[in-house]
Amino acid sequence: MAQQEFVVLPEQADNRLDFFLACSLKGTYSRMKIKQLIQEGLITLNGKTVKPHTQVAAQDRIVIAHKEELVEENKAEAIPLDLVYEDGDMMIVNKPAGLLVHPGTGNPSGTLLNALLHYTKTLSRAGDPSRPGIVHRLDKDTSGLLVVAKTDAAHRFLAGQFKRHEIDKCYWAVVKGVVQHDEMYSEDPLGRSALNRKKVVVRVDGGKASRTNFRVLKRFPNATLLAARPQTGRMHQIRVHLRALGHPVLGDVTYGVPSPHIARQALHAKELGFIHPTTKQKVLFQSDLPSDMIHLLTHLE
Repeated sequence: MAQQEFVVLPEQADNRLDFFLACSLKGTYSRMKIKQLIQEGLITLNGKTVKPHTQVAAQDRIVIAHKEELVEENKAEAIPLDLVYEDGDMMIVNKPAGLLVHPGTGNPSGTLLNALLHYTKTLSRAGDPSRPGIVHRLDKDTSGLLVVAKTDAAHRFLAGQFKRHEIDKCYWAVVKGVVQHDEMYSEDPLGRSALNRKKVVVRVDGGKASRTNFRVLKRFPNATLLAARPQTGRMHQIRVHLRALGHPVLGDVTYGVPSPHIARQALHAKELGFIHPTTKQKVLFQSDLPSDMIHLLTHLE
């Protein structure tokens, strides 16, 4: 009997086990089938049998024992990579907007992972085996810096820093309206929407603790350029916090307002800092704003 193992990423935490697997298996098994496998004890969470509604946490290990082959190998594709840094442990990639980090339901190819598989055969397998090297994610329409693990040891070391909220992340966002205070923050608890599981909402009752710090970089007549530093790693955290503060991200059709001057949310992961897996020294990487955000800022001047 074959086995497949998954490790929960920080942004995947706080979901039901059956929902997490329904998403991770990319439509191979129905949610009803997954519930059946859990109830039969063929799916374990951290070595224990659990119930389908059990919530998963970051770094939880899920093992599926199955007779069939679940997922075919992701294919290498010649997709251009903007490589910022590389050594024997990791790579820093500047992801463009519009590129998914890894394949999923309805998107079997054309992702950053497919590009990575074409670039190198040296990617970690310590996390989800169907997503080699992937330590964390950015939304499809968010651009900017990602760290990719090349070894299992590096993957575990980096994932531990994400779990403990020790990663320094700075995003630049262009938001609607003029922000009055030079600095502000949001501690609104966040959770999945009961109406749409793909969306996140502020949930005072049952939401997960979240914090984002914001600093004004430049004010325009009807918009503001902000630096956002998330202290936790909830899905869509910056976008939902800004919406709750009354300053949604320009171009964000899910949580904000569309803009004729940018075709996606004006959000860019500009800085990424952490302790290096081997040298144990602090490293900091930076990325220039992409051309579409520069165009937006030029229009706002």
